[in-house]
Amino acid sequence: MADCVFCRIISGDEPASIVLDRPGLLGFLDQRPVFKGHVLLVPRDHVETLPDLPAHQRDGFLSAAQDLATAVKTGLGAQGSFVAINNTVSQSVPHLHLHVVPRTKGDGLRGFFWPRTKYAAGEMDEHAARLRDALAD
Repeated sequence: MADCVFCRIISGDEPASIVLDRPGLLGFLDQRPVFKGHVLLVPRDHVETLPDLPAHQRDGFLSAAQDLATAVKTGLGAQGSFVAINNTVSQSVPHLHLHVVPRTKGDGLRGFFWPRTKYAAGEMDEHAARLRDALAD
């Protein structure tokens, strides 16, 4: 879908810091992360919400989410992660995406208040490389 920013990232028409590249799935850094290293996992096929995800894609999607949750710990030194999916309400892009947000005790994240931060020049590429390395191990 040409009007979907995630479909444009998947097709390579929109730049992104790719972290995970698997058949049927793509993981990339959020441009406006809650915390640096915040990853979005999307199916390559345009699927709008979790209930729309075909059954044959569920296991791979969840497996990739587990791998990303592990990678933010091993690759970025996070103590854990916040993993979430919005369906329609609060879904800023109508393409299924799972958030994996690195967490550390005392990081200030409370409930569903999602403050956003920005990467300094070069930081996005550095975080993406660290996550790719953690996924490769």
